[in-house]
Amino acid sequence: MDFISLIEKKKQGKAHSKEEICYIVKSLMEEKVYDSQISSWLMAVYFKGLSLEETAYLTEALAASGSTIDFGELSSLIVDKHSTGGVGDKVTITLIPLLAAAGIPIAKLADRGLGYAAGTVDKLESIPSLNTNLTTQAIVNQVKNINAVIASQAEELAPADKKLYTLRNITATYDSDVLIAASIISKKIAAGAANIILDVKYGSGAFMKTPDDAVGLSKLMVRVGKLLNKSVTAVVTSMEEPLGRAIGNSLEVIEAIEFLKGKIETGDLADLTYYFAITVLMNMGIYDNKEEAERFLRNLVHSGKAIEKFRELIIAQGGDTEVIDNYDRFELPAFKIECESKKSGYVQFINAYNIARAAKILGVNGSTGVNDSENKRPLDFSAGIYLNKKSGEYVNKGDILYTIYSNDEDNTKIAQKYCDEAFSINDTKPCHTNLVYTVIATRDEEEDV
Repeated sequence: MDFISLIEKKKQGKAHSKEEICYIVKSLMEEKVYDSQISSWLMAVYFKGLSLEETAYLTEALAASGSTIDFGELSSLIVDKHSTGGVGDKVTITLIPLLAAAGIPIAKLADRGLGYAAGTVDKLESIPSLNTNLTTQAIVNQVKNINAVIASQAEELAPADKKLYTLRNITATYDSDVLIAASIISKKIAAGAANIILDVKYGSGAFMKTPDDAVGLSKLMVRVGKLLNKSVTAVVTSMEEPLGRAIGNSLEVIEAIEFLKGKIETGDLADLTYYFAITVLMNMGIYDNKEEAERFLRNLVHSGKAIEKFRELIIAQGGDTEVIDNYDRFELPAFKIECESKKSGYVQFINAYNIARAAKILGVNGSTGVNDSENKRPLDFSAGIYLNKKSGEYVNKGDILYTIYSNDEDNTKIAQKYCDEAFSINDTKPCHTNLVYTVIATRDEEEDV
């Protein structure tokens, strides 16, 4: 086959055969094509799409490009959770220890930042000495020992996806639904997950901008999973506003620790964490009543079992557990700027996209936000934004609205401008909106929430 002809074929909107998809992935792995050619193919896919069958072929080929984890007797029980990414989304860090404390074996292969979304791996690595680069055997051993692991994508697992992921990031093709679907499901297959739960976000701070877009992606991933004999549950959730109060690597880990300690019992972070945990327990037949499942989970938090499981995870991955009780063990920023509200009223809305732009300027995901391919810079673990006020809360003129943590004075000024534009304040209290829009499961039924 000729790779240029395959680019041309997709450019014309024609479907690839399974053999052609396998050839594309094989050429990528064997470095028989230029990155520019793969990038051209990605751009053609971005505009012309892939059919359900093509997406399944690509998913399968990406998963088969490396090894697959075998958890032995635990294989049918392994859970993996994935989020399509959002602003302040640290639910993976709250959920994994909670489920592990509940006796659920969970192996999470996490990503680094993509686009405006910071990555779970980046956040976890803000814990001094913590290692996310684990071998396949280390992943298996850790799950068998403590029920939980959060690791970066091991080199031998779906390596073709890792190569495509990098190219998608620098070619602005990261928000293609078919490429997202193939990437996510291929990693779950390679990671040995039998029970896949997906958080598919929509809104100003997500790749999918509307609920319909997110539902479309969810249905695609569920159907691809079904074609490949995997159980998939996709939960469509809102990312119109930042999740939780903290945006930034170490700041988000601290907020997750506060939840696991039982200090955050209400609000969007707690609501979504418990929602996903309840969904997993019910999907696995451990509970058939949501209220009973929630009581069980909240007891795990209040009894200290959830935070102790996170401590076990940090120890297993070589990290400094003192961060749990002493937040000064995290890398500290040079500047802490408390920004006051210019008016009194209720916070109506906080635009997630503007907060994401501010966080990116501060270096939260390691780029300036101007030209990622040319302005890459080291990740700043200490930078970020803390939302002192959230939607529905009343603020007086002069109260602290948000706090910026930064190591660059010029970038702080730019970030403050974006944050100011993100907040909408007026006299009326806003109506409550549901975080969860709908659920789509392998049985191909849609349940309105």
